[in-house]
Parts: sequence; structure tokens; C-alpha cells
Amino acid sequence: MPTSTALVLGGGGARAAYQVGVLKALVQLYPRNHGIPFKIICGTSAGAINGTSIATHASCFHLGVKKLEWVWRHFETQKVYHASVIGVLSHLAKMAIKGMQDDKVNTDAGSLLDNEPLRKLLNKLIDFKRIDRNIRSGALNALSVDASCYNNSRSVTFFQATRDLENWTRARRSGERMMLNTEHLLASSAIPMVFPSIKLNQAYYGDGSVHQLAPLSSPIHLGANKLFVINLDNPHKYAVMKAEYHPKTATIAGHLLDTIFSDTLNSDLERLERINNTLTQIPEAGRAKLALHPIKTLVIKPSEDLSKIAARFYDDMPWAVKTLLRFIGIDRQSDSSIVSYLLFEKNYTSALIDLGYKDAMAQMDSIKAFFDLENTR
Repeated sequence: MPTSTALVLGGGGARAAYQVGVLKALVQLYPRNHGIPFKIICGTSAGAINGTSIATHASCFHLGVKKLEWVWRHFETQKVYHASVIGVLSHLAKMAIKGMQDDKVNTDAGSLLDNEPLRKLLNKLIDFKRIDRNIRSGALNALSVDASCYNNSRSVTFFQATRDLENWTRARRSGERMMLNTEHLLASSAIPMVFPSIKLNQAYYGDGSVHQLAPLSSPIHLGANKLFVINLDNPHKYAVMKAEYHPKTATIAGHLLDTIFSDTLNSDLERLERINNTLTQIPEAGRAKLALHPIKTLVIKPSEDLSKIAARFYDDMPWAVKTLLRFIGIDRQSDSSIVSYLLFEKNYTSALIDLGYKDAMAQMDSIKAFFDLENTR
């Protein structure tokens, strides 16, 4: 069976800058004119945005990573959502008015923040026509973006791919072929209650992590037999917390976001490992009869607490956003990871890029072996 490697990028808002650092380390292993070492790219939420950007530069890995790094190292919160006092207050006023209207009069989704600036940024930076050109040239086989349908509680994978790949349907999840655009990325990255859901095909969609039961099913359906996963799991959530006081609402909200963005992916990785171990006990002839084969994986995840890194740059957050967060109990001392998702400021995102680079370099031997580049200097 020919090797088909997939890049799997999880969600996590501003944390997705970490993924860029990992890719920056990986790109050093290839010549400057080399294409991406992935035939398949699958992204969820902010990972979908990073993945789509890389897919548009599938024929030149170095250029794709360089451009993506430049964007993240020059980020400002106002490029993602309205963060000025006027912008925040006007949006909240609109939400209040909508709340008093009948659902039949106004069906638009409410949200804490207005991410219209992100729509403008994506329209400016991403040339979606390049995706189809890269697929036709053979530089890429498939790109997928996961979103959650709020109307039927299903996880939907929107994908653009070679003609031989077909739609699929499983329990509460499906894959649908279509030409991807900005609206799919906005839907996939619409953090529940924080950013507005997006209407696609007569239904409303939000962050792809919400209803994602099997994050690794998309790359496998698209033909991958090797998965390079950049997970944004936060090490701190596994620490034992003192039970002297009840956790604050902000803390619980942060845990919910951590669960949405990381736990399902971790569970699917464990499930895949168990299946791989089971397959090793089955003779090769039996595996062929069952149409099953092992899936090789390599997972890179942060070695440091991303929430603590975000706390160091708390003052970089726009005043209006900090004030809004204080109303829901979030400040510098809060044991909540919410700031680490919403802090789209260059000092923080640059720190995450540097951490991703450091973590990938620490696993460079494993990365070389995974991509069959052991002899690369």
C-alpha cells in the first residue's frame, strides 16, 4: 500500500500558533523548493485555518510555513474580533436588541464577540483557488475542515479532494465534498457562545470540536495511513486541584473548552492505538480480508502550560476585552484557560511558536523516522 501521510491540526483559538512552530521545525528537513510532506490535511477550528493556509502552498512547503509564521508573529486581537471599547459595546448592544426580538424576526446567532475582522483577514490572505490547482497538480490529495451542525447535532467534515474520494456517512458524522471557502473556516472556528455560528446549506454550524466524536476518522476516510498530529492539549489540566473551594465559573468554563478541543482527540488516539495493537495479533491475510491496516501516528503536543504562558502576556490584551472578561470572573489570577484561547497578540503567539519549535526539535529523531528521513542532517 502506498504511503499517504495526513497532517491533523486540532483546534484551540490563539493556541494554534503552537502548530506553526512545529511546522517551522519540520520544514527544515526539506529543500527550499520541496512540496509539503502531506498528501492530506485535516483541520478543526483554528487548526482548519492553519491547515488551509498550508494547503494553498502545497507545492512549496517553505513558503507556506514562512507566510503563516509571519501572520502569527504580527497578530493583533483586533484582526480576529472587534476589541475596541466602541466595538465591544456596540456588539453587546446589538446582541441585547436581538435577545428582545422574536426568533421569527431575527434568526441570526448571538455571540459574546464579533469576529467580522477575521472574515476580512481570511478573504485577504487565503487564495482558495490554489487548493483546487494543487489537487489537480498532485501536490495535494485532500483538504478537510470539520464543523458542528447545531441543527442536528452532527459533526460534518467538508472536504475538497481528488475525484476518487467519496462522501461518507457514519453515526452522527459525515463527510461532504465541496469547494471550500472563508465561510467554512469561520464555521469551524466559531467557539460556542464566543463567536457567532455560520449559516451553510440552510443550517447553522459552529466550532468543529463540539460534536467531533472521532477526529481521526476524517484523514482515514480520505485515504491516510500515517497521521502527523499536532495536538494543543494543555498539560495543566491533569494536575490535581485542591478541594478547599469550589472552582469558579471561569475555571469550569476553561475546563469545558479544554474538553471540547482536546479530550475527544486524545480519546480517539487511544482508540487507534488499541486497534493497532489488536491488528498486530491478526495474520496479514486476515487483515487484508477485513480491509484493515495499522495507522502509524506521531503526536506533538505542548510541553508547557499554555495558560501560564498566556498569563504572562495578560496585559497585552485590549482593555475592553479584559473588562468584559472581568464581568464573567476572569482576570490575571484566574485559574482559567479562556485567556489562552482569546489572546491573539503577537508576544503571546510568538512565544507559542517558539515553544512549538522547541518541542518539535526535541523530538526530531522521532520526526525523521516518521517521515523516513533518518539520514537527513
